[in-house]
Parts: sequence; structure tokens; C-alpha cells
Amino acid sequence: MRIGIFDSGMGGLSVLHEAYHLLSDQEYIFYADTEHVPYGLKSEEEIKGYVDEIVRFLIGKGVDAIVIACNTATSVAASYVRKKYDLPILGMEPAVKPAVENTSEESRILVMATPVTLREEKLASLLSRVDNLHRVDLLEMPMLVTFAEREEFDSDEVKEYITKQFSPYDISKYSALVLGCTHFNYFKPLYREILGDSIELVDGNYGTVRHLGDVMGIDIKNDANSKIIFNTPQDIVVTHNTTYYESGYEITDNNRLSKYLRMLNRLELMRNF
Repeated sequence: MRIGIFDSGMGGLSVLHEAYHLLSDQEYIFYADTEHVPYGLKSEEEIKGYVDEIVRFLIGKGVDAIVIACNTATSVAASYVRKKYDLPILGMEPAVKPAVENTSEESRILVMATPVTLREEKLASLLSRVDNLHRVDLLEMPMLVTFAEREEFDSDEVKEYITKQFSPYDISKYSALVLGCTHFNYFKPLYREILGDSIELVDGNYGTVRHLGDVMGIDIKNDANSKIIFNTPQDIVVTHNTTYYESGYEITDNNRLSKYLRMLNRLELMRNF
């Protein structure tokens, strides 16, 4: 089965990486819309146009299903493209529901996302359904997308930014941090360094890939102890039968593929956080 996964940039690799662990025998097309990243600062009409173009592109490549590996694009455009195209199109939303269900009622939950995701009705509707005790607080983190795209994960500038954004909150009151953007997964060591080990880091990648398996009738392979580390740029193409595109252009040169290799290998390390 051929599955298309797309994002505004490199954040969606976290969904692709989870698919490698859970649905390892499929064929994948990964599409990063690097010409327009970040989506979180774009208008809704712009985002709809980008998403529509990408969906049409992936359909032209013969995909059987599409995953919008971007919370921002999902909140703005998922309903629009589902009505327009006749194939399964899965989206993502901040993993608020599992965070609420798996933490004590006395504690609070902090949801980080892009400005667009936080202001869209989709998130407000989700909170109205699952956050009956009003335990959830919202935090914009737009710069993390930019940092991730340039592979700046551990610099003093990144640490200062995250620390400053967290500073208005009494972290001792929080039991979960929801990563409401796929780009945010690359920074887990810094969250741990700044927030400590007691707060749970929650993202939607596992649930999204499990849902994909259910929708497409694919058996889930769930080996928590498996390791996926790539050694050469061609490994990321051949090992899991994946083709990479950036804003419509196939990525074949080793220099560019090397960035994907580094990002995917970092995501493997992030599984320990």
C-alpha cells in the first residue's frame, strides 16, 4: 500500500518515523512544503491552497491514503480536502484527550502549538469535549518550527526561547506537556532539562499512525524495543521504500537526503524521552 505523508517542513518526519515502527511494510511518499514553511504564520486561505495542491500532487502519485502530518494544516484544511477528494485523508490534532485521561484531575496540562492551531475552532471544539474541568492552558511556540527546520536543537538561543516561553507558568502545577506541532518532537531533551522528569511529554504521532492502520486495515507492528538507525542517505530511501519530495520536486541527491537522515536518526533518539 502506498501512503502519502506531508507537512509544511521536517516536522512530519516524526509521523513517518512512527510509521516505520508500526507499519514498516508499506510504501511511503513524504512531502515537505519547504517553500512555504512555516504554516503557523500563514493565512487560512494560503494554507488551504498549499494543502489542496499537495493532496492533488500525492493523488497523482497513486497514494491509497494521505496523512496530514501537521496540526496547523489539519485544523485549517482537513475538512476542505476531505470533501473534495475521494480517498482516506487523516489529520492530526493536539493529543489533549490522552493527556486529560491519563493525568490526575488536580493537575494542569500545557498545550504548545502554532498560533494558527491555537486560534482555530477545531481546537476549541476539542477542548469543549474533553476538558470539562478546564485544566488546559495554551502556549504559542512558533519559533520552534524555524529552529527545527535549520536543525538548531540545543543552542543557547533555543534554550533561552523555550525558557522564556515557559516562564509565566508555575510548572509544578502541570503533569503533562502536549506537543501540538510535529516539529516540537525534536526538542524533548530541552523540555526535560528545563521542566524536569516529572512532566509527561505527549504527542499525537502514535495515535495517528494507529488510526491509519485501522482505517486501511493494516496490522500494527508494535515492538517498543526495536531501533531504526540509518547509516547512509540511500538507507532512508531503500530500507522503508520511501520517496521524498520538497514542494513538488523529488529529492535524490545525497547532500539533501543527508538532512533527512540526521532528522530521522534524531527522532529515534527522542523515543527515549
